[in-house]
Amino acid sequence: MGKVQLENIKAYAHHGCLKEETNIGSDYLVNVSVTTNLTKASFSDQLSDTVDYVHINKIVKQEMAIPSKLLEHVAKRIIDRIFMELPTVDKANVSVSKINPPINGDVEKVTVALKLRRKA
Repeated sequence: MGKVQLENIKAYAHHGCLKEETNIGSDYLVNVSVTTNLTKASFSDQLSDTVDYVHINKIVKQEMAIPSKLLEHVAKRIIDRIFMELPTVDKANVSVSKINPPINGDVEKVTVALKLRRKA
């Protein structure tokens, strides 16, 4: 087994429970880590034998473009698409961070993280 990781994917999106958040939007960072068998790819040197991180990045960008109230919902949609479109992925970890959230206080970011395993 091995992991393919994408770190700090930047996106501008319109997520949040407050009307201002969905109207104005804000900056987000998304991290994705997937567990898969990388043995064949390590010998073959062929993209078709691994998980294409370009495909994962595309999924993240498309799902981030769909407004949601909760970051939990966005993270789950990303994982659902990964499992649907990348059949060799066994586990997926996704974290979605809102940069400078509109809360009372000096907070750099808030993060929601989900870790799911493919159902048998």
